[in-house]
Amino acid sequence: MLSIGNCVETLAKKYHNSFGLPFRNHLSKVDIQSVVRTSNISWRERVFSPSVTIWAMLSQVLDSDRACRLVSARVAAYLVSEGKPACSDDPSAYCQARKRLPADALPSLSRLIGNRIEEETSEIQLWFGRRVRIVDGSSVSMPDTLENQREFPQPSEQSPGCGFPVASIATIFSWSTGIVLDASMGSLHVHERTLFHRIWDCLKPNDILMSDRGFCSYADIAVLKKRGIDIVMRSRKKRADFRRGKCLAKRDHLVTWQKPKQRPKWLSEEEFSAIPDEMELREVQMGIDIPGFRTRKVTVVTTLLDPISYPKSVLMDLYRQRWFCEIDLRHLKTSLKMDVLRSHTPEIIRKEFWAHILVYNLIRGVMNTAAKKSGLAIRSLSFKGTIQRLTAIIPNLNHSLAYIRENLLIHLIKRIVADILPDRPNRVEPRARKRRPKSYKLLTLPRHEARRRLVG
Repeated sequence: MLSIGNCVETLAKKYHNSFGLPFRNHLSKVDIQSVVRTSNISWRERVFSPSVTIWAMLSQVLDSDRACRLVSARVAAYLVSEGKPACSDDPSAYCQARKRLPADALPSLSRLIGNRIEEETSEIQLWFGRRVRIVDGSSVSMPDTLENQREFPQPSEQSPGCGFPVASIATIFSWSTGIVLDASMGSLHVHERTLFHRIWDCLKPNDILMSDRGFCSYADIAVLKKRGIDIVMRSRKKRADFRRGKCLAKRDHLVTWQKPKQRPKWLSEEEFSAIPDEMELREVQMGIDIPGFRTRKVTVVTTLLDPISYPKSVLMDLYRQRWFCEIDLRHLKTSLKMDVLRSHTPEIIRKEFWAHILVYNLIRGVMNTAAKKSGLAIRSLSFKGTIQRLTAIIPNLNHSLAYIRENLLIHLIKRIVADILPDRPNRVEPRARKRRPKSYKLLTLPRHEARRRLVG
């Protein structure tokens, strides 16, 4: 009689030779085993071992049909194809395995992969020899369950029973590679700057941090500066007075910011006292005269004070590339469909969230490999095109000989390199949808109440 251990070994090999093969240079069996081992959680011998569960969750992210039943059906098919007895198609075993998975397993793997890819960054991918990071906030929705509502309450303007729980997220991206270095999740009542504070330890001395005005505050800039991190942020001031301070050029000056009298809640009295009473910063403003653009002028505040090393035009060009993080978030939320998560409990919601980020980083890793081999910039390659090519070859990897699998992987890299994004500077599109929604009525009361009224 075949043991469960044999089945687990078969499944791990199947996943490694199919879904895991394109990512073998970035995520190995040893990585998964070491992360699970550090959690100090004991496991009984089951078909859904930690490694099989992680690979199943990652493959689920790329599936067009993300039902848990499909995962169980695939595992059963893998076993039968190797002459072993099939497990049940009932998804409960897989769902229980996801729940048993250590909470820090997927976040640890995501950070590991991100740092590993960042270490491969060449000097060409740096900005004036320095690494640039971009932080931004967003939100994700999820099923309307009691547990999710308790942890991630729906927006207050939505009626009870007619809305969905929403979580706020903050993400730190790499400017050069698009990798997610770290991320944080909280309820709508938690400000994105608070979420950022939970993860800003991933920033290192000599890094440059870019952000929109939502992250620009005296205390944040002071703490980051003390850590050796420079900032390039959009100013929260409605008007910058360029008549004051030391003029460096037109709409470019050094100005002194004063420490606020009120202590931010996230700082202790001791930490707040350690912040300097004033800080010299540089404010740069540039007008935008591009037809179709909503913004007419942008004021940027930075700790890069030297106008010779960092001219105004270079700074503004860098800040314009802050938009990279908006595109990266779109890849996460639209291309990988993270905008609406599917799990019914906050615990699994967080694991699902990190599964998306891990898959995103793995895809970025494949793109980085292709970019290095071709000498192209990773930002010039298509993320969506890479997903399409991955989903096209993965089903063929499991049923091929070793040399055919290698040929498929070579073919994958060639096709990724050939799919270069068109250069469309100053592109303008209306922020509106052409396709009309279906003429269904909106639910204006809880579903059980609406159903009761229908049946009289």
